[in-house]
Amino acid sequence: MAQKYSIKQILLSNQNWWRFYEKHKLRLRPAIVDCIVKLLSCRNIVRGYHEYRCPNPNCSHIKRVPFTCKCKACSSCGKKSTELWVKKQNQILPDTSWQHITFTMPCELWDFFWYNRYLLNLIASIAANCVLTIAKKKKTIVGIFLSIHTFGRDLKRHVHIHLSVTLGGLSENLTKWKKIFFHQQTLMHLWRYHVIKLFRKKQSQFDIPTAIKKTLNNTFSFNQLLNQLYNKQWIVHCAKPTSDYKHTVAYLSRYLKRPPIAESKLKHYFGDTIIFYYLDHATKTFRKFILTTEQFIARFIQHIPDKNFRMVRYYGFLSNRTRGKFLPMVYKLLNQEKLNQKILPNFAELIQQNFGFNPLKCILCGNQLVLSSTHFGKNTSELLSLHRELATLKNC
Repeated sequence: MAQKYSIKQILLSNQNWWRFYEKHKLRLRPAIVDCIVKLLSCRNIVRGYHEYRCPNPNCSHIKRVPFTCKCKACSSCGKKSTELWVKKQNQILPDTSWQHITFTMPCELWDFFWYNRYLLNLIASIAANCVLTIAKKKKTIVGIFLSIHTFGRDLKRHVHIHLSVTLGGLSENLTKWKKIFFHQQTLMHLWRYHVIKLFRKKQSQFDIPTAIKKTLNNTFSFNQLLNQLYNKQWIVHCAKPTSDYKHTVAYLSRYLKRPPIAESKLKHYFGDTIIFYYLDHATKTFRKFILTTEQFIARFIQHIPDKNFRMVRYYGFLSNRTRGKFLPMVYKLLNQEKLNQKILPNFAELIQQNFGFNPLKCILCGNQLVLSSTHFGKNTSELLSLHRELATLKNC
């Protein structure tokens, strides 16, 4: 059986993260450091824990369940967060036809989002508005949810949007459910126009990446570069419509709450070298990718979002501002009952569902353990003061 490697294991092995941090700490965003420190402390007693006891007076079994980190870089927490998100969406999203649309842009623009991170907030609404504009012309209110992605399968920078939209919506007078379709080429033209328009408008305000600066001179200006990109055919892909919204949710969930690379793809770790495999879209084959540990960490952490950045956004009748008004109308027109939302499962129920065992079953007598006390540990600022101890596996 092949050995499994975890992100946390790689960061801790040979003090890889601490050595990387010491070398690059002046260039690291605070959000990256916060996230990695949380990851290193995940399921460590220093975070605090719940204590469970057996209710049998003749049994002395006690179980401590340390708190998790809930950060996006953690595969374990990402899996739990993903499953909860999926269950929540399945309780909310209307059961109708959906279409998945991917909005991409030329690679020359990707680095701009690292030099000017606020741009990530702006392109999400651009993608949504391309769809909403078409829907508005057809006098239809559709439902949209989307995810902002910054990575490719090889962990390189690749900014794009994954968007899912209902192929139907509320009529303008809110009395009918109208079918609607979106054409790939029309969306591409709208998307390309508005992204280039954004870059023209913001060019005096943002930093231009070094690699782009080197290509600019008196005879080739930034506006000429944008003209050149505008004349390209951008890739906007409309997947085949599906009547199963759960398929769309499951597809997006693979990227929403989890790290930018699945640990199952990490095939070999040799202390200073990491090998992983990824699917090459161009050739439709799996390619082997070899990186030094430092290169892997650099690629991995660059995709950690800033604090409070929302990777998932909702628009149309799914927007947080209007869903309370519109969703009951949608359910009624589609003859669906989704108003009574179920309680989301707790950690023990998730483990039971995924791994087939009850983590709160007493290992001595078989009784169900009960929560007896909660012990709160260090907060984020206190954990940051233990950064070195956590990164070097010293007692903390």
